[in-house]
Amino acid sequence: MSNYFLIAGEASGDTHAAELIQQIRLRDPDARFAGLGGDKMRAAGCQLYQDYRHMAFMGFAAVIQHWKDVKTNFRIAHEALLKERPDVLILIDYPSFNLRMAAFCKRHLPQTKIIYYIPPKVWAWKRRRVHKIARLCDEVLGIFPFEPAFYAQYGYTCRYVGNPTAEEIRRTQNTEHRAQTDLQTRSVSEAVCTLSAKRSVLAILPGSRPSEISHCLPKMLEAAHRFAGYQVVVCAAPGIEDAFYTPYLNAHDTLTRDTYATVQEACAAIVNSGTATLETALLGCPQVAVYHIACSRLIGLVRWAQPLFFSIPYFTLVNIISGKEVIQECVANTFTVDKVASELDRLLHDEAYKKEMLASYEHLVSILGSQPAAEQAARIITTRP
Repeated sequence: MSNYFLIAGEASGDTHAAELIQQIRLRDPDARFAGLGGDKMRAAGCQLYQDYRHMAFMGFAAVIQHWKDVKTNFRIAHEALLKERPDVLILIDYPSFNLRMAAFCKRHLPQTKIIYYIPPKVWAWKRRRVHKIARLCDEVLGIFPFEPAFYAQYGYTCRYVGNPTAEEIRRTQNTEHRAQTDLQTRSVSEAVCTLSAKRSVLAILPGSRPSEISHCLPKMLEAAHRFAGYQVVVCAAPGIEDAFYTPYLNAHDTLTRDTYATVQEACAAIVNSGTATLETALLGCPQVAVYHIACSRLIGLVRWAQPLFFSIPYFTLVNIISGKEVIQECVANTFTVDKVASELDRLLHDEAYKKEMLASYEHLVSILGSQPAAEQAARIITTRP
């Protein structure tokens, strides 16, 4: 029986880890799973030593503010690893924490194989981390098709296993296709109502962490409220209670936890930069991306200063993978209500612009391919010597 220990520090990591657990279990039925993560990992049969909701601190200020909690999380993880003594440690994104855990494991449990599934985006920033990842990990399993070539530049190996977000969207769209078949049996009036509703929805995806939601959501909503006749729907993040959103919403706004269905129905979306921009693109919804940076007034030349901190010219996954500006990025000092509203107006009324964006989305799908990421990763992990 193999013993696996997984660490996921946020909602998306919890989802991807749970899918990976299910695929490993198909190949290793007697496997035992433990780790740090969330409800989806627990439901997949993983014994949790800490919930990611006590770990999701983003940015230097948040880490300093919650330093006691951060230290507690490291202690819990250290003790759990030494207790479990896993055959395989699987790290899912969450680099600052996971790289330290990899170093701890390498030092105290040298027989444990270390796998980084969904490695840090070192191609975007902190490229020096590529050396640390290669030194600490026995296998790096990337989810972007350009990652193997990036690692090869430094003489290291990374395998592309497919993109789990694209895989999840394909499952959603297959379900949607079955639902559309049922739609054919409905009355004409019902179909007209459905299409009318689709045209009237503006989706707001404000992020997955409380700090980014509180910084982004007010301006996102203010921009959306400028467009009369549209239903504004805010997509809540897993692990964030409804009550957290309530102070920001007006009486006409809607809060939902069915993000994919909402984005598919929406005529346009305002999206906080991250995996959500990729999800929105794969679901075929025109979007404008936003990203809050602290002290943005002091870095008004962020686009000029960007090469000093980032190794790529874009912030969003859609643009990075496509290699061009597919969606507008409102970042730091350019993240203003006027700027977002202007771009949203263009998405709603400039058909040629919207058509070009949707065509670029189709190309994005072809770049990512159709490999089942969790299945491919599980095959590699379970066949290691």
